[in-house]
Amino acid sequence: MNNEKGIGDRYHEETSYSRKKRFGYKAQRLDMTEPFKTYPNAEKVSLGEPNISNSKRKSLLDALSNRRSIRDYVNKPISMDELSLLLWAIQGVTAKMGPYALRTAPSAGALYPVETYILVNNVSDLEPGVYHYNILQHCLELLKKGNFGTDISNAALGQEMLEQAGIVLIWTGIIGRSKWKYGERAYRYIYMDAGHICQNAYLAAEAMDLGCCSVGAFFDDEVNFIVGVDGKEEIAVYLCGIGKK
Repeated sequence: MNNEKGIGDRYHEETSYSRKKRFGYKAQRLDMTEPFKTYPNAEKVSLGEPNISNSKRKSLLDALSNRRSIRDYVNKPISMDELSLLLWAIQGVTAKMGPYALRTAPSAGALYPVETYILVNNVSDLEPGVYHYNILQHCLELLKKGNFGTDISNAALGQEMLEQAGIVLIWTGIIGRSKWKYGERAYRYIYMDAGHICQNAYLAAEAMDLGCCSVGAFFDDEVNFIVGVDGKEEIAVYLCGIGKK
């Protein structure tokens, strides 16, 4: 048996908390980053108010019972109303507490390092392209127009469902947003945060009778390029296809 520790083993060990050693970080509050990312020069697309009171949707318990990863989608567009509700359910602001804008998904230290990008393949009244979700304004910011379904499918090791999905959610982590407080352990929390957000996507999609499937296997540099992040200070961490089933 090979007992040599790999990089994952070493990371887990070196970022573990223990009563026998001091925590491996010091908070440097002067280095705290901005809690929201925006693209001020981008074209804004209004999402309208999310309709969260539709009585025809499944209950939370029904959504939990029926949730599955759906990889086959029909060629029908997601509506703007559905997209608005999906994005609110995934990461929308639900309350304000001092300087914090609390969301539908929890985050370590209320730092919210995860950003949401939307690769649009098939949405009614919305041009295909890559967008950023502006959380504070609940709107989309257009980053680039075009059909990128094949690109994201190829970047995800050839998973064709991402080309067939109405939208592909691309979640990135802004490392400094957590690292100023948690040091190297921040990566753990960023991945946890992405998991919380993706579960919201699954449950919201199921409640709206949409198919949803998350993807963790992708070529990092290719996904980073699609959304236009550097792969160092901001990194792609998770993907999710959503479409009509």
